[in-house]
Order: sequence, then C-alpha cells, then structure tokens
Amino acid sequence: MSDLIVGFGLVLVIEGLLWAIAPHLGIRMLEAAQATPEKTLRIAGWTAVGLGAGLVWLIRG
Repeated sequence: MSDLIVGFGLVLVIEGLLWAIAPHLGIRMLEAAQATPEKTLRIAGWTAVGLGAGLVWLIRG
C-alpha cells in the first residue's frame, strides 16, 4: 500500500512541475486534448496504462 501512495505522490510531483514551470505549455496541452477525438484519447490512455503497468511489473517483478 505504501508503494501506491509513493506512486501517487510522484504523479503529483510530475504534474505539479508542469504547472509550476510552464503553465502555458499545460494550457496548450489541454487545448490540444480538447481538439482530439475521444476515441484517440481513450486509446492513448489505455496505452499509457499498459506501458506503466508493464514498467512496474518489469522493475518490481
């Protein structure tokens, strides 16, 4: 359970860095996401989930 909390904390750090260092880039990314079809976003999301789970499995084995 502590690994899950640490992972969530790292996500918050990475997301927070984007908004702290380059908020204009974050806004542009949100605008691009809004213009992207839902199906494409869904595929990209599931791809990220698969790659993330694979990476965790490879490292934590």
